[in-house]
Amino acid sequence: MQKFRADLHIHTVLSPCADLEMAPRKIVEQAREAGLHIIGITDHNSTLNAKVIRDLAREKGILALTGVEITTKEEVHCLAFFEDDEKLDKFQQYLEQNIMHVPNPDGHFGYQPVVDKDEKVLEMVPYYLTSALKKGISSVQKYVYELGGIFIPAHVNRPLNGLFSHLGFVPKDLEFDAMGITGKTSEKHVRKHYDLGDKISLIYNSDAHFLEQIGTRYSVFHLQELSFCEVKMALNQQDIRFVEIV
Repeated sequence: MQKFRADLHIHTVLSPCADLEMAPRKIVEQAREAGLHIIGITDHNSTLNAKVIRDLAREKGILALTGVEITTKEEVHCLAFFEDDEKLDKFQQYLEQNIMHVPNPDGHFGYQPVVDKDEKVLEMVPYYLTSALKKGISSVQKYVYELGGIFIPAHVNRPLNGLFSHLGFVPKDLEFDAMGITGKTSEKHVRKHYDLGDKISLIYNSDAHFLEQIGTRYSVFHLQELSFCEVKMALNQQDIRFVEIV
């Protein structure tokens, strides 16, 4: 097995709360400088900037997982990743059909540009991307799994938009590949505080909204090679693959 550093929660300029410097090429360059081998592109309720970063990252030998940070009906934030463009596009359609369409005139809540590799603006998303979906967390998770995706409740230890702060428990029918944690809280404390057994993988992510935040929190994946399948196996602790927090 080889060790790979991963930060699976990175926003781009498309997220209304992200810095305008979070352009595709700059994100890849910063990830490389931070020593990352795997990154996750997770804009709020949109996948539209994920593909361009994946292609740029591939040129630098970095695996970029194409995904999204979903705001469920309960306002719980969850990460989802998809292996190929067909599945990613299907989930994008699902997002567009189910998000609450709150107008964002003239970038009132923040600018939301879809850009190409050279930062040319291709379109501006006209509705507020941080709005909640009309679907609950279990419904969203089931559709992610129908598409063969990875599902990770994000920053579960955070008071805002975390699974435990908003629901107080893990729904019995909810499946997931891992849980994300953030901040300086130790893995040991999170496991004890929320009564999480060792069979649940925990991962550190930066939740980067600014370039300098990329890679400031990361996890180490023990994989045979860089691939979506290997990452999913490690999150589920399969065939001696695993992920650890350092």
